[in-house]
Amino acid sequence: MSHLLHIDSSLRTEGSRSRRLSAYYAERWRAQHPDGVVTYRDLAADPVPHLDHAAFSARFVLAADHTPEQAAASAVTEKLVDEVLAADTILIGMPLYNFGPPSTFKAWFDRIVSERTSGKLGGKEFVVVTARGGGYQPGTPRHGWDHREPWLRHALSTLGVSDAVFIDTELTLARESPAMIPLDLGGAEDQSLADALAAVDALFERSAAPAAV
Repeated sequence: MSHLLHIDSSLRTEGSRSRRLSAYYAERWRAQHPDGVVTYRDLAADPVPHLDHAAFSARFVLAADHTPEQAAASAVTEKLVDEVLAADTILIGMPLYNFGPPSTFKAWFDRIVSERTSGKLGGKEFVVVTARGGGYQPGTPRHGWDHREPWLRHALSTLGVSDAVFIDTELTLARESPAMIPLDLGGAEDQSLADALAAVDALFERSAAPAAV
Protein backbone atom coordinates (compact mmCIF):
# COMPACT_ATOMS: atom_id res chain seq x y z
CA MET A 1 0.00 0.00 0.00
CA SER A 2 1.39 3.41 -1.00
CA HIS A 3 2.20 5.79 1.84
CA LEU A 4 2.67 9.58 1.70
CA LEU A 5 4.33 11.56 4.49
CA HIS A 6 3.07 15.14 4.08
CA ILE A 7 4.98 17.84 5.98
CA ASP A 8 4.12 21.54 6.20
CA SER A 9 6.31 24.16 7.86
CA SER A 10 4.89 27.60 7.04
CA LEU A 11 3.96 29.85 9.96
CA ARG A 12 0.99 30.97 7.92
CA THR A 13 -2.17 28.93 7.79
CA GLU A 14 -4.16 31.38 5.65
CA GLY A 15 -2.57 32.54 2.43
CA SER A 16 0.45 30.25 2.57
CA ARG A 17 1.60 29.35 -0.93
CA SER A 18 3.76 26.46 0.24
CA ARG A 19 0.75 24.98 2.06
CA ARG A 20 -1.39 25.49 -1.03
CA LEU A 21 1.16 23.70 -3.20
CA SER A 22 1.63 20.82 -0.78
CA ALA A 23 -2.13 20.42 -0.36
CA TYR A 24 -2.53 20.34 -4.14
CA TYR A 25 0.16 17.69 -4.48
CA ALA A 26 -1.45 15.62 -1.70
CA GLU A 27 -4.83 15.92 -3.44
CA ARG A 28 -3.36 14.65 -6.70
CA TRP A 29 -1.56 11.87 -4.81
CA ARG A 30 -4.78 10.70 -3.13
CA ALA A 31 -6.56 10.62 -6.49
CA GLN A 32 -3.79 8.43 -7.89
CA HIS A 33 -3.61 6.24 -4.76
CA PRO A 34 -7.21 5.93 -3.50
CA ASP A 35 -6.22 3.15 -1.11
CA GLY A 36 -3.04 4.86 0.04
CA VAL A 37 -2.13 6.10 3.51
CA VAL A 38 -1.30 9.73 4.30
CA THR A 39 0.59 10.76 7.44
CA TYR A 40 0.44 14.51 8.03
CA ARG A 41 2.80 16.54 10.20
CA ASP A 42 2.52 20.31 10.68
CA LEU A 43 5.83 21.59 12.02
CA ALA A 44 4.40 25.03 12.78
CA ALA A 45 1.37 23.81 14.75
CA ASP A 46 3.28 20.96 16.42
CA PRO A 47 6.99 21.85 16.46
CA VAL A 48 9.59 19.15 16.86
CA PRO A 49 11.93 19.89 19.78
CA HIS A 50 15.27 21.08 18.53
CA LEU A 51 18.15 18.68 18.84
CA ASP A 52 19.67 19.04 22.30
CA HIS A 53 22.35 17.19 24.22
CA ALA A 54 19.94 14.60 25.58
CA ALA A 55 18.67 13.75 22.09
CA PHE A 56 22.15 13.70 20.59
CA SER A 57 23.83 11.70 23.34
CA ALA A 58 20.99 9.15 23.39
CA ARG A 59 22.22 7.90 20.02
CA PHE A 60 25.44 6.62 21.58
CA VAL A 61 23.96 4.95 24.65
CA LEU A 62 22.12 1.63 24.85
CA ALA A 63 18.40 2.12 25.43
CA ALA A 64 18.66 0.25 28.74
CA ASP A 65 21.15 2.86 29.95
CA HIS A 66 19.22 5.97 28.88
CA THR A 67 18.51 8.65 31.43
CA PRO A 68 14.85 9.70 31.60
CA GLU A 69 15.71 12.74 29.47
CA GLN A 70 17.50 10.60 26.88
CA ALA A 71 14.63 8.12 26.79
CA ALA A 72 12.08 10.86 26.17
CA ALA A 73 14.24 12.49 23.49
CA SER A 74 14.92 9.15 21.80
CA ALA A 75 11.20 8.37 21.66
CA VAL A 76 10.58 11.58 19.71
CA THR A 77 13.43 10.82 17.32
CA GLU A 78 12.35 7.24 16.71
CA LYS A 79 8.76 8.26 16.00
CA LEU A 80 9.90 10.74 13.35
CA VAL A 81 12.32 8.24 11.78
CA ASP A 82 9.56 5.61 11.74
CA GLU A 83 7.30 8.00 9.81
CA VAL A 84 9.98 8.56 7.17
CA LEU A 85 10.79 4.86 6.83
CA ALA A 86 7.12 3.95 6.49
CA ALA A 87 6.55 6.37 3.60
CA ASP A 88 7.17 5.84 -0.09
CA THR A 89 6.90 9.56 -0.83
CA ILE A 90 7.96 12.39 1.47
CA LEU A 91 6.28 15.68 0.54
CA ILE A 92 7.73 18.82 2.11
CA GLY A 93 6.07 22.23 2.00
CA MET A 94 8.65 24.89 2.86
CA PRO A 95 8.67 28.70 2.92
CA LEU A 96 11.80 30.85 2.82
CA TYR A 97 12.71 32.62 6.06
CA ASN A 98 15.78 34.87 6.05
CA PHE A 99 17.16 33.06 2.99
CA GLY A 100 16.93 29.58 4.51
CA PRO A 101 14.48 26.95 5.75
CA PRO A 102 12.33 27.49 8.85
CA SER A 103 14.10 26.43 12.04
CA THR A 104 11.22 24.05 12.69
CA PHE A 105 12.09 22.17 9.52
CA LYS A 106 15.77 22.05 10.48
CA ALA A 107 14.73 20.63 13.86
CA TRP A 108 12.78 17.88 12.09
CA PHE A 109 15.61 17.12 9.71
CA ASP A 110 18.19 16.93 12.50
CA ARG A 111 16.03 14.27 14.16
CA ILE A 112 15.64 12.03 11.11
CA VAL A 113 19.38 11.77 10.47
CA SER A 114 20.30 8.53 12.19
CA GLU A 115 21.93 5.16 11.66
CA ARG A 116 18.55 3.92 10.45
CA THR A 117 18.39 6.49 7.64
CA SER A 118 21.96 7.44 6.67
CA GLY A 119 22.53 6.27 3.10
CA LYS A 120 19.31 4.23 3.20
CA LEU A 121 16.56 6.44 1.74
CA GLY A 122 17.52 6.26 -1.93
CA GLY A 123 14.41 4.27 -2.78
CA LYS A 124 12.04 6.95 -1.52
CA GLU A 125 10.63 9.88 -3.47
CA PHE A 126 11.24 13.33 -1.99
CA VAL A 127 9.16 16.22 -3.35
CA VAL A 128 9.82 19.71 -1.97
CA VAL A 129 7.36 22.49 -2.81
CA THR A 130 8.60 25.92 -1.81
CA ALA A 131 7.48 29.53 -1.67
CA ARG A 132 9.50 32.70 -1.38
CA GLY A 133 8.34 36.27 -0.98
CA GLY A 134 10.64 37.96 -3.47
CA GLY A 135 12.20 37.25 -6.82
CA TYR A 136 15.30 35.06 -6.91
CA GLN A 137 15.56 34.12 -10.57
CA PRO A 138 18.86 34.46 -12.51
CA GLY A 139 19.50 38.12 -13.26
CA THR A 140 17.75 39.41 -10.14
CA PRO A 141 19.70 41.10 -7.32
CA ARG A 142 18.99 38.21 -4.98
CA HIS A 143 19.75 35.34 -7.30
CA GLY A 144 21.65 32.78 -5.24
CA TRP A 145 20.33 34.06 -1.91
CA ASP A 146 17.83 31.20 -1.52
CA HIS A 147 19.93 28.65 0.34
CA ARG A 148 17.23 26.02 0.96
CA GLU A 149 17.64 23.86 -2.12
CA PRO A 150 21.45 23.57 -2.22
CA TRP A 151 21.55 22.88 1.52
CA LEU A 152 18.76 20.30 1.42
CA ARG A 153 20.12 18.52 -1.65
CA HIS A 154 23.47 18.10 0.10
CA ALA A 155 21.81 17.04 3.35
CA LEU A 156 19.57 14.51 1.59
CA SER A 157 22.53 13.07 -0.28
CA THR A 158 23.90 11.79 3.05
CA LEU A 159 20.67 9.81 3.37
CA GLY A 160 21.12 8.29 -0.08
CA VAL A 161 18.73 10.66 -1.89
CA SER A 162 20.09 12.10 -5.12
CA ASP A 163 16.96 12.91 -7.11
CA ALA A 164 14.73 15.07 -4.93
CA VAL A 165 12.21 17.15 -6.90
CA PHE A 166 11.93 20.87 -6.13
CA ILE A 167 8.98 22.99 -7.29
CA ASP A 168 9.10 26.71 -6.48
CA THR A 169 6.74 29.64 -6.48
CA GLU A 170 7.90 33.17 -5.74
CA LEU A 171 6.89 36.82 -5.45
CA THR A 172 4.37 35.76 -2.80
CA LEU A 173 4.74 39.11 -1.00
CA ALA A 174 4.52 41.22 -4.14
CA ARG A 175 1.08 42.55 -3.21
CA GLU A 176 1.79 42.93 0.49
CA SER A 177 5.04 44.90 0.38
CA PRO A 178 4.72 48.37 -1.20
CA ALA A 179 8.32 48.24 -2.44
CA MET A 180 7.60 45.03 -4.34
CA ILE A 181 4.40 46.06 -6.10
CA PRO A 182 6.27 46.91 -9.34
CA LEU A 183 7.50 43.30 -9.46
CA ASP A 184 3.94 42.08 -9.89
CA LEU A 185 3.31 43.93 -13.13
CA GLY A 186 1.46 41.64 -15.51
CA GLY A 187 0.43 39.29 -12.70
CA ALA A 188 3.87 37.77 -12.13
CA GLU A 189 2.85 36.38 -8.73
CA ASP A 190 -0.18 34.58 -10.15
CA GLN A 191 1.88 33.27 -13.05
CA SER A 192 4.55 31.88 -10.74
CA LEU A 193 1.93 30.00 -8.70
CA ALA A 194 0.21 28.75 -11.85
CA ASP A 195 3.55 27.47 -13.16
CA ALA A 196 4.20 25.65 -9.87
CA LEU A 197 0.76 24.01 -9.90
CA ALA A 198 1.34 22.97 -13.50
CA ALA A 199 4.67 21.45 -12.49
CA VAL A 200 2.85 19.34 -9.88
CA ASP A 201 0.38 18.22 -12.57
CA ALA A 202 3.27 17.29 -14.84
CA LEU A 203 4.75 15.02 -12.17
CA PHE A 204 1.56 13.01 -11.95
CA GLU A 205 1.04 12.96 -15.69
CA ARG A 206 4.51 11.48 -16.14
CA SER A 207 3.98 8.89 -13.42
CA ALA A 208 0.64 7.86 -14.95
CA ALA A 209 2.00 7.56 -18.49
CA PRO A 210 2.46 4.00 -19.75
CA ALA A 211 6.03 2.79 -19.84
CA ALA A 212 7.73 2.79 -23.23
CA VAL A 213 8.11 -0.64 -24.81
